[in-house]
Amino acid sequence: MIKPDLSLPIPARIEAAHFIGIGGSGMSGLARMFLARGIRVSGSDRSDSQALRDLAALGARVHVGHDAANLGDADTVIHTGAIWPENPEFVLAKRRGMPVIHRSQALHWLIGGRRLVSVAGAHGKTTSTGMIVTALHALGEDPSFVNGGVIAQLGASSGPGADELFVVEADESDGTFLLYDTSVALITNVDPDHLDHYGTTEAVEDAFVRFADAAREAVVVSADDAGALRVAARLSHPHVVSFGESVGADVRITDITTQGPVAFSVSHDGATVRVRLQVPGAHNAINAGGAIAVMLTLGRSLEDAARAVEGFTGTVRRFELHGTERGVSVFDDYAHHPTEVAAALSAARTVIGDGRIIAVHQPHTYSRTQAMHREFAEVLESHADHTVVLDVYGAREDPVPGVTGELVSADFEDPTRVRFVADWQQAADYTAGIARAGDYVITLGCGDVYLIIPQVLAALSTQAPVGAQG
Repeated sequence: MIKPDLSLPIPARIEAAHFIGIGGSGMSGLARMFLARGIRVSGSDRSDSQALRDLAALGARVHVGHDAANLGDADTVIHTGAIWPENPEFVLAKRRGMPVIHRSQALHWLIGGRRLVSVAGAHGKTTSTGMIVTALHALGEDPSFVNGGVIAQLGASSGPGADELFVVEADESDGTFLLYDTSVALITNVDPDHLDHYGTTEAVEDAFVRFADAAREAVVVSADDAGALRVAARLSHPHVVSFGESVGADVRITDITTQGPVAFSVSHDGATVRVRLQVPGAHNAINAGGAIAVMLTLGRSLEDAARAVEGFTGTVRRFELHGTERGVSVFDDYAHHPTEVAAALSAARTVIGDGRIIAVHQPHTYSRTQAMHREFAEVLESHADHTVVLDVYGAREDPVPGVTGELVSADFEDPTRVRFVADWQQAADYTAGIARAGDYVITLGCGDVYLIIPQVLAALSTQAPVGAQG
């Protein structure tokens, strides 16, 4: 892992950019924006993906695998924190004395002083960002945007716009959200996550306070989340707008119904509007409340903001259906924190009817698994009928002795409702074996767990159910 050095100068002019780790959701979105600016783009990633193929179709020169020769004639190198210092492209770029900048600095360069809406929080920020972007489009605006996931109705995670507004999902995981010159800051929640970077919960909250107080126009913050409330209490900002179900919220959400797509009432300044979304889950009513509050700070009416947010159809890897075999529907969700897992499974519960939920959980990072395995077990056991636990996706981290997916499965109170299976084919076969018509299988994690879905669908198509516990 390479920690971002935000003190490094950002080039004033970039003509040929090389992205190390170009296939990631954030990096591929940045690369698209550079291509749209007419900048030559090259990049590499450790494995092939649809993102690489899409970028190649747009004119990028992409490589599978990392090699110093991939740098070509690039004048600037952009990298994620997930690469290692020994990466041959990174090493050669440093040896040449080339500008080597973190992806957050590349995004800062792209924004270039435009009116910025930054969405931050431990969870909910990808969906909230998507809601804001699609709402702006529905109201006739043309913002630029960079999101952490593909916005379904736009078919992209990023896009250049003609208007002054720029909307970004601001990553707090490594502190880089403090780099941006934000006009309107949205804080969805503040959890003690990313302690591998911050060290303590207090340091996490300190960073959010700095992020919010630096916003030039307004801060929109959850009135329901304990961490966000602690942050809000410390703010000196003159324009803070709260949202949520709490009685004192400035933009208040009430009367949530969750059977099928979620519906709710939103109230502000004496006016109330009934809203019906196209996505399920009570958590999405709260996400929509934050998006509506942002629209209000941008000068839109409550009625216009509510109607515009209703058009949002979701983001890729957020409760996304991949196929149905033998009456079993297989979904994927990016959830990788206990709160996110609970929200995803609760949303599924509202639409599944009499079927059961089989969660396929891939723990993300050794540090989070070590710190939160009990919380994951509690949430999975409470919200899924059966859970298949895979091994840890390490991402940027080295393995930690004794930290495997089995830490999660061992914490279940009822061991008949969980199975730790490290081998993916065996996991797919086991999942297919316990599933029956009407069930939902949901893969959970922000690593590569979605790649098991073809194996699960194939196993479902070739074997009969053998029954299951739960």
